[in-house]
Amino acid sequence: MAPKLHSIIASPPVRAVLMCAKVLDVELELIPVDLLSKDHLKDEYLKKNPQHTVPLLEEDDGFLLADSHAIMGYLVNQYGKDDSLYPKNDSRLRAVIDHILHLDSSVLFIRGLFISKPLLFQKILPTEEKIKDLKEAFKILDAVLEKNQTKYVAGNSLTIADFSVVTTITCFDSFTPYAEFPHLKAYIERMEQESWYELNKEGLAINKKMIGELMNELKNQ
Repeated sequence: MAPKLHSIIASPPVRAVLMCAKVLDVELELIPVDLLSKDHLKDEYLKKNPQHTVPLLEEDDGFLLADSHAIMGYLVNQYGKDDSLYPKNDSRLRAVIDHILHLDSSVLFIRGLFISKPLLFQKILPTEEKIKDLKEAFKILDAVLEKNQTKYVAGNSLTIADFSVVTTITCFDSFTPYAEFPHLKAYIERMEQESWYELNKEGLAINKKMIGELMNELKNQ
């Protein structure tokens, strides 16, 4: 049976895993988790994932794995016909991929989350300081892309790092336009031409609509 993915498509990390699975040709059974209804805080879900986050991968034998970055690495190792998305034997390329994944989880995504989580769950508009921090994160990635001068974020071939970066940047563009950063803009435009990018569109549209409507509502109060 296909591995289960507890998920909601409005979530950028969920879409990263879905794009990775598409490229690997791995079928996933999607189990909906409605964050706004607090499904992720119910006892049944917390027993499986104390982090109460999505996505969560669940295998038939009871194996559970949280965090999109870890899940994508696992999918490559467990189901990939090859390891090109996350090479085992090229230690330098793998280190570069890991660097980008850590940059996403510890800087890019978390700074966007510090804006979106209070907005969506507490109806708190972002402060100028939080927007400034997110803009700084985008600037860092723009500088990385300028330095590397590669087609993809970690080199000249597609890797799991691209799925994370693409979903994070396009989502948090709602707060800081990536078009302000030339190398980042060019990178996203290249990724939009890839077939796997289609899986980003629906969830991104839902996310942007929800954020846009909420921000307009709060600003007009």
